[in-house]
Amino acid sequence: MTHRRRYLLTLTLALLAPAVAASASGSDSARAQQALAPVTAADRSIGRAEAPVTVIEYASFACHHCADWHQFVYPGFKARFIDTGKVRFVFRNLPTDPQEIALPGAALARCAAPERFFEVAAALMQGQAAVLRGGNREDWYGPAIAVSGRTRAQIEACATTPAVEAALNRDMDSAEAAGVHSTPAFFVNGRQVTDRSLGGLEVAIRAATAGQ
Repeated sequence: MTHRRRYLLTLTLALLAPAVAASASGSDSARAQQALAPVTAADRSIGRAEAPVTVIEYASFACHHCADWHQFVYPGFKARFIDTGKVRFVFRNLPTDPQEIALPGAALARCAAPERFFEVAAALMQGQAAVLRGGNREDWYGPAIAVSGRTRAQIEACATTPAVEAALNRDMDSAEAAGVHSTPAFFVNGRQVTDRSLGGLEVAIRAATAGQ
């Protein structure tokens, strides 16, 4: 289990180190449903706002399970549920140890143009394995910055602002309130789902739709 840590304003994009992450926890889904923070305009989301089902993911850019999901499951999930208007998908940051890689990645994604957030997330997840093996840090940032809709100077200026600190702390606080301490963790219409496969999420989405 990875304990939550507060975002540090002194952290910059230059501070990177290898990271590991734990798999999702499935504890007390009823309590989690009650405590899960509602989706607001401050969240990063994709899909119709009025979609009948909302799927929230808590993820870390230092979590290899998260990277696997985003590379191998998310494309099919997006085609089947987001692009068809069935699901609104929300990404919330829960940076995992070591923070030196997770927090800069989270800040970079947060500082991208909002409409480019998921492109940046995809680039960071795709390049994660190389940087975790000690690869060049600039090679990890470069593709993400290239699709961010911002310059590197703009990203670096944004990364340590109070607004980004507040946004990341809000995500981490909401994870703690919902009982989430590891990543990735998924909630379908407020209920935690431990089976993060495409089939497992489909079952949960169908159940949520039928229950409306």
